[in-house]
Amino acid sequence: MMSEEYMLLQYTITHGILMSFDKYHGGCLLVEVSDVRELVSRVGLTYLMDECIENLREAFKNWKRFRIVKRTSFYYPFGVVEIMPVCSKEYCAIKIVNGHPSNPERGLLSVVATGMLIDVPTGYPLMISEATLLTAIRTAATTALATDYLSRKDSINLGIIGTGAQSEFLCLAINRVRSIDRILAYDIDRRALEKFRKNLKRMDFNVERCSSSKEVAQGSDILTTATTCRGRAVLADWIPEGVHINAIGGDAPGKTELDPAILKRAKIVVEYKEQALVEGEVQNVGEECIYAELWEVVAGLKKGRESREEVTVFDSVGFALEDLVILKMVYKLVKKLNLGREVNLIPGLADPKNLIELLL
Repeated sequence: MMSEEYMLLQYTITHGILMSFDKYHGGCLLVEVSDVRELVSRVGLTYLMDECIENLREAFKNWKRFRIVKRTSFYYPFGVVEIMPVCSKEYCAIKIVNGHPSNPERGLLSVVATGMLIDVPTGYPLMISEATLLTAIRTAATTALATDYLSRKDSINLGIIGTGAQSEFLCLAINRVRSIDRILAYDIDRRALEKFRKNLKRMDFNVERCSSSKEVAQGSDILTTATTCRGRAVLADWIPEGVHINAIGGDAPGKTELDPAILKRAKIVVEYKEQALVEGEVQNVGEECIYAELWEVVAGLKKGRESREEVTVFDSVGFALEDLVILKMVYKLVKKLNLGREVNLIPGLADPKNLIELLL
């Protein structure tokens, strides 16, 4: 009879798990902000975005291989704290993330996150990582993936309403799936708009600063909203035929951006219905208005855009599978590039049944 240790080792080899058997006794990578910055400096942000888009495409195609649950959210008048888990047979990812719209008024980020990647066969942690930057990258990559299926192939005009911390990532990602020629942008915060223009110039994009959300919407082939609005940032009569809309800012009950009349005429795709109905734009119109979950479109079970005239909406609130994809990606890259540092989080014992020995 094979020993339990041998069977476990064979499982890790068969499934390509990166952690060698001796690391089950403590090693966990700590990936800090400085490590992510160094990673990007070595491989490039464009490379990382491309890899994330394609890894997300593969993950959504294989949706049913994952254990999917709705995230746990703790709502307060000033914001939300959320726990986002997802598992495959090999890896478990858990992210803790917040959404505090008024934080920038205090010099704080409105969204911050920490992620953990866990080895499922043993339950041991592989990596604890900063996930604020990683969330921005995976959010943009998921948006680009949806845009690839839902926007017209010849879309060249990208509109951005809300030029906060997420906005530049969105432009970079969408440009990877469409040849963007013109970016129209508006924000009620003129400093944020100027920050956006300067950053995009460094990335070789030309930005037209608009005087209103309406001007952006009417000039866009792809319209992306990333605001902290709790009302209607975009009205129905602003939207011409054939536009694709990425609604990114709505992510809590009562926090939505689009006129419900837009949703009633559009083909709406969400990440996960159960979660979108609580936190997404569709909370205002109900399940009957949802055309598909993103995985159904990516897997080819339902069609994406079917005509030049239809209006499409990607109603995104973020989903844990996206975190698993980027955490796994980053884990492999930092291991390869010798980034991060090992921290000892798990007791190493000669006798695993004698835990108290460490404290006596």
